[in-house]
Amino acid sequence: MNAKVRLGEFLQTRRSQLQPEDLGIPGYGERRRVPGLRREELASLAGVSVSYYTRLEQGQSLNASPQVLDAIARALRLEEAERLHLHNLARSSATGSGRGRRPAQERVTEATGQLLEALVHVPAIVSGRRSDVLAWNRLGHALFAGHLDPDAPDRPAERPNMARMVFLDAHTRDLYADWPAKARAVVGNLRLVAGRHPDDTALHALVGELSSKSPDFASMWADHRVTACAVATYEMRHPLVGPLTVTQQTLSQGPGQEQGQGQNIVVATTGADSPARTTLALLAQVSPQHDPARPGIRSGSG
Repeated sequence: MNAKVRLGEFLQTRRSQLQPEDLGIPGYGERRRVPGLRREELASLAGVSVSYYTRLEQGQSLNASPQVLDAIARALRLEEAERLHLHNLARSSATGSGRGRRPAQERVTEATGQLLEALVHVPAIVSGRRSDVLAWNRLGHALFAGHLDPDAPDRPAERPNMARMVFLDAHTRDLYADWPAKARAVVGNLRLVAGRHPDDTALHALVGELSSKSPDFASMWADHRVTACAVATYEMRHPLVGPLTVTQQTLSQGPGQEQGQGQNIVVATTGADSPARTTLALLAQVSPQHDPARPGIRSGSG
């Protein structure tokens, strides 16, 4: 999709999600033909002319300043991740980004592999920016994908993809008690990545596949929500050991240490002396991959 179109769709969708009464705009009981704010109302809130804002939505204005973008972000009530996403979209539109590029093969660095190996008692996976699983330790495999081949990350063409699993894999869907919350987090993060890497053809292919195969994904993607999910708590229902509540934390390894830029280490932690901690210990014992003498990792050198 053209970068100008992506910017326009984001602005139009987020404008339609704002209710005039929530922003103190009197409606006088009028019935609107379309939901949300009108362009002139949004422009007024942002302090820009209607014609300028219209050109921006239509992809005809390529020189929006950071100050104007911030004013529009405030008017749209965007959160910080969404504000940054707006800047990324505007930058891509201005520079003409949109030509597809063949993505470079993602590899796990030696340092990241050592860190993953050290996390013996913590479920952990290394994911690429498109959420491909590049590596996992044994407990990470057991918790998140025990039904899959533990050696799958070693084969780049067959690497599991966490976004694909959340929407298309029944095991993963059943794993989360509040699946919609997990699904929204996955979509929001993909939106963030897409804004930062508009030329990534592999990412566009993944979004296209998920949109065609999952009505849930298509609906959530059309919502244009952006989420930087660094920390989230989920209740999981593991088929081997039963329910447990974990805190999933994303540790960014990319340039600038920003999520969505490069590789991430996703870890699942539990409270000290909590039932979930005991459940994880049980999983380490009953998992087919459990081997106390060799707590290594499964990783792709790809």
